[in-house]
Amino acid sequence: MITKEDVEHVGWLARIEIDENDADEYASQLNDVLNHFEQLDEVDTENVPPTYHVIDLVNVFREDVARESLTQDKALENTSSSKEGYFKSYRII
Repeated sequence: MITKEDVEHVGWLARIEIDENDADEYASQLNDVLNHFEQLDEVDTENVPPTYHVIDLVNVFREDVARESLTQDKALENTSSSKEGYFKSYRII
């Protein structure tokens, strides 16, 4: 069972200021969540296969095919700033 002191301690660890009245409410809400998990623990799941994802996923990657890439001149064609065959940008330190 989660107490008001537990909530205040977690708030202190998280550096969150929790009002004393709110701590009582949070403790009650967290205990409700734990009670719900206790109910779920009682459900018989012996013959239920695990679900890794609710939607069947299919690999959507394309084939990796080598092909000719852009030439250096073509790559630099739309830039507003280039120098000695490279893109020119602001110095970042």
